[in-house]
Amino acid sequence: MTDAAAPFSRPRLAVEWLYYLTAIFFFVVLFTYYWTGEGGPTFLAFGLVPVTFILYTLEALRKNEFYPSLPAIAKHAIAVVYIVVAIAVAAYMLIEYEEIGTVRAGVWNGTDLAMGALMTLLIMEYSRKRHLPLFIINILLVLYAVYGRVVPGMFNHPGLTWERVVTAMSVETSTGIYSNLPQLALTVIGSFLLVLSTLRAFGCVESILRASSRIAVRSPHALPQSAVLGSMAVGTVSGSGAANAITVGSATIPAMIGCGMPPVVAGAIETASSLGGQLMPPVMGISAFLMAEFLGRSYFDVVARGYAPAVIYYVGVSVSVYLLSSRYRMRLVGVTVETMHWTDWANIAAFVAVVAGLIGVMAVMHVAPMFAALYVFICVGAVLLVAHVAAIARDRGWSWRALAAPLGRFVDNFASMTSDLTLLLATLSIMTGAFVITGVPTKVGALLMVAAGVNLFAMVVVAFFFGALLGMGLPPAPTYIITALVIAPPMIKIGVDPWVVHFFAFFLGVWGEVTPPTSVSAAITSKIANAPFMQTLFRAITICVSLFILMAGVFTRPELVLEPGLAQIGAMLLLLTATIGTSFSLQAQFSDHRAIDVLLRVVLAALVLVVIFHPSYQVAAFTCIPIGLFVAYWVLRRRNISEAAPAAAG
Repeated sequence: MTDAAAPFSRPRLAVEWLYYLTAIFFFVVLFTYYWTGEGGPTFLAFGLVPVTFILYTLEALRKNEFYPSLPAIAKHAIAVVYIVVAIAVAAYMLIEYEEIGTVRAGVWNGTDLAMGALMTLLIMEYSRKRHLPLFIINILLVLYAVYGRVVPGMFNHPGLTWERVVTAMSVETSTGIYSNLPQLALTVIGSFLLVLSTLRAFGCVESILRASSRIAVRSPHALPQSAVLGSMAVGTVSGSGAANAITVGSATIPAMIGCGMPPVVAGAIETASSLGGQLMPPVMGISAFLMAEFLGRSYFDVVARGYAPAVIYYVGVSVSVYLLSSRYRMRLVGVTVETMHWTDWANIAAFVAVVAGLIGVMAVMHVAPMFAALYVFICVGAVLLVAHVAAIARDRGWSWRALAAPLGRFVDNFASMTSDLTLLLATLSIMTGAFVITGVPTKVGALLMVAAGVNLFAMVVVAFFFGALLGMGLPPAPTYIITALVIAPPMIKIGVDPWVVHFFAFFLGVWGEVTPPTSVSAAITSKIANAPFMQTLFRAITICVSLFILMAGVFTRPELVLEPGLAQIGAMLLLLTATIGTSFSLQAQFSDHRAIDVLLRVVLAALVLVVIFHPSYQVAAFTCIPIGLFVAYWVLRRRNISEAAPAAAG
C-alpha cells in the first residue's frame, strides 16, 4: 500500500463498518416490528425513512457513487451533513410523534415544518441522483401547486402557499414522504424482501441458473425455454425486469447465440421472459402491493387473481419461443452443463418451498401477508443456514469469514433493496401529494370523460396511450400509480369494476418496461447480445404480445380478475387460446407460398379477435376449435418436413 492510498483506506473502512452497523440496526428494528407490530406503521416511517436515506448515503460512498467528481474530503463532509440532518429529523419526529399527529395536527409549528422540509429536500436529492425523470416531474408539480394561477385553461387554480405544499409533502401523513406508500415499503413489501434477500444471499439464483443449463441439453427447444423458465423463477426473487435481464440474460443470451440463435432474437427472448417476472406471483412487483393498498384488500386477494394473467403471459412467451427455435433449428453446440451440488438442490427446494409456503400460509391459514412472509423467512432462513454450515463442515473449510459470508450478503441485500424502495416510494408520495392537493386527477379524469364520453372502448384506448406515454419515462410503479389515479375514478364511475381498472393499470405499468423507445430491459439484453437496440426491442414486443391480450381481455373477459374460481378459469382458457393463436399468427409459417401463408395468418388473427372481443362466451368458445385446427395443421406440417429432411439427405 502506498502512502498516498493509506489515508483513503481508513475512511473507506469506516464507511463499511458504519454501513453494516446501520443495516443491522435497520434489520433488527424491522424484524421486531414484523414480529410485534408495536408503534404502528406511521411511527415506524417517522423513524426509519431518515434511516433509509442514511443507508443510501453510506452505500453510495462505499461504491464511490456519491458525487464521484468531488474530492474525497468534500464527499465525506457532505455525507456527514446529510447523516446528521437525517438523524436529527428522525429523533425530532419520534420525540414529537404524538404532538405532531394529534395536538398540532393542522396547525404545525415552524420546527415541524423545518424538519419536514429538510427530509423532503433530502429525498428530492435522492430522486435527482437515482430517478431524474421523477425529480423533474416533482419539481414541475411543486411549481404548479404554488403558481397554478399562471396556467391557462381547465388546469388553472389560485395557487397554494409554500407552507401548504411543505405540510402536504411531509408532516401531513395522508400524503407525502411519511404516507401509506413508504409505510407499505417498510411493512408488507419489506417483509417479503426478507424472504427474497435470504434466497439471493444463499445462492438460490445461481442454483436456478445451473439447473437451467442442465435443462438446455435435453432438446433443441430446451435452451431458449430454459431462459423463459429461469426468468420466470428468478423474477419472483429479483422483482425487476431489468435486474432479471442482467441476472439470467448474462448466462442464457450467450448460450443461445452460441447455439445458432440470431443475436436480436436471443436478446428479444430474454427481454420478454424477464418482463414477466413482475406478473408472477407470489411476489408480483411493487405495483401489486400498491394495488392491494389502493383497493383496500389483502395482498393475497391480488395474488389469487394474478396467477391466471401470469399463466397466460408465460404460455404465450413459451409458445412464441418454441416457434422461433423451430424456425432457426438451433444446434446444441457450446452448451456447458454445470455440475449440480447437493447445496444447489437444497437452494432450489428452498425456492419451491418459499413459493408454496407463502401461498399456503396466506390461502389456507389466512395469515396476513406480513406475518406469512415473516414465518416463511424464519423457516427457510433456518434451513438454508443449517445447509450452509453443513456444506462448510463437509468441505473442511470452516472459518468465521466463510460462515458469515451469506449473512453479510443477506443484511446488505435487505438493507439496500428495502431502503432504495422506501425512498423511491417516498419520492412517488411527493408526486401523489402534489397531484391530490392540486386536483390534477379530477381534472385529467374530466378531460378523459370529455374525450371518450361514456364509450368504454374509446376510453380504454385513451387510457392506454396515456399509460404508454408515462411508461416511456417512468418505471412500472409510478406508471401504475399515476395511471390508476387518473383513469380509475372515471372508469369506475361508468360502471367498470375496480379490479378490472386496477389490473389494466397494472398491465400498463408492466408494459412500461418495454415501451419504445426507452426500454431498460431491452437496452440491457441488446448490449449483452451485441445486437441493435431497436430491433431487439420490437422483436421482444412480438414475443410478449400476450400482454396486449391481457390489457384487452381484462375488459372483454372481466371474470379473469373478478373472483377466483371456475369463471376465472374459463376466461383464462379463452384468452390462453387467443394468446396461442396470436403467437402462431405472428411467428408460424403455414405455407411455402407467401401469399397463402399471409392469408392463413390473417384468417387466424381474425379468429383470435372473435375469441377476445365477441360478447357471447359460446361463440368465443366455438371459435377456439378452428384455432386449434390451425395449430394442429402446423404441427403435422412441421413433422412431415422434419421426416422428409433425413429421407432427402439419404
